[in-house]
Amino acid sequence: MSVEIMDMTLDQVAAGPVQARIYKGGEFGKGPPVLIYFHGGSFMEAGLRDSAVAACIASTGAIVVVPDYNTPLGGVFPKPLEVGFSLFSYLAKKRAGLGDRKSLLLVGGEEAGGNVAAAVALKARDYYADELDGQVLFSPLLDPFMGSQSMRKADAIGMRERWADGWNHYLSAGRCHPYAAPSMCSRLSGMAPALVMSAEDDPLLDESVGYCQKLAAAGVKVRKDILPEGTGWVSIYGGKTNQVPVWEEHVRCEFNGFVKEVAIQ
Repeated sequence: MSVEIMDMTLDQVAAGPVQARIYKGGEFGKGPPVLIYFHGGSFMEAGLRDSAVAACIASTGAIVVVPDYNTPLGGVFPKPLEVGFSLFSYLAKKRAGLGDRKSLLLVGGEEAGGNVAAAVALKARDYYADELDGQVLFSPLLDPFMGSQSMRKADAIGMRERWADGWNHYLSAGRCHPYAAPSMCSRLSGMAPALVMSAEDDPLLDESVGYCQKLAAAGVKVRKDILPEGTGWVSIYGGKTNQVPVWEEHVRCEFNGFVKEVAIQ
């Protein structure tokens, strides 16, 4: 399916104007799901950027909004979350011509963007924002201690030092609220359903699986998918790999399945 890409400014967001790259699939029909997708970049990258994951998901017929969430207020917690939640609140009320009232509204992201998406979902729960229909977390970066067993693979893909620097930057205001590190949150009940994806050779595998387990234990509906080794999965957030990426069809299938599950609920 062809995907239309355009840039736009969402200038009525409470946190201030937000630049966004919009990916639109052409064949979903009425009420296409709208996914606010926060890009990776270890908490340190700003500006509009292309997203292979966003294009992949849009090819299912969804509308994917990739915001420049670090530029308006800066990249130190809680500023990116404030921008992300303001954008979610705006689209929940206004839609800005994206989708319609029948559209599911989802948040998602990879790596650091997965952290922001999980935090937006937590805040939506806490502020009784029932408009959030689901969260899509691809290898979310959730644990500032970076102590998991799978994290030992981070050096091999050139990410350990970058993630350490990213966490130091994100938490440099001296706050480690559960919104900043969702894996440390002790109260996860009542959150929107989640799709969580990782891979066997992903340094963020243990964080992804651990968060799935905590969500499920809290009664949150979770769809978990772990890709086998060799799919080039780590390339979605800039990890070094010699593997040819072959994860696209898997992502399309899982996203479609998740949307159907959420729609039924």
